[in-house]
Amino acid sequence: MRSLYHPGKEDIRLTTVLYALSDPIRLRIVRNLAEGVEESCAALGITIPKSSLSHHFRVLREAGVTRTRIEGIHRLVSLRREDLDALFPGLFDAVLRACLSHNSEPTGGTTLESIQKRVQEHPSPPNTHF
Repeated sequence: MRSLYHPGKEDIRLTTVLYALSDPIRLRIVRNLAEGVEESCAALGITIPKSSLSHHFRVLREAGVTRTRIEGIHRLVSLRREDLDALFPGLFDAVLRACLSHNSEPTGGTTLESIQKRVQEHPSPPNTHF
């Protein structure tokens, strides 16, 4: 059986964790796993192509954000909350609070309507370059 790479606690880097958390799909995965329950990839209910979902899970795992355990044909994913809290106290709680307060749903994040709504809510400052 093929084993999956998981960085040791001492190898987890803040920049890599922040990169892994910079994507709306990955944030949604983390938010869904935040209850502390180990979940199968399919149980998270994220409807994107399987290859894209696998990529997102790999980025999170290789950054040290999640741990994946293979059981038969299933991959069970959990957060490495203890490791992250020990290395970066308060970071994970801040990320979760930001997710919940902004209600970031990635499934509608790139539609034309959602982009137009964001532009209306947060207009750009006037161009002051001459």
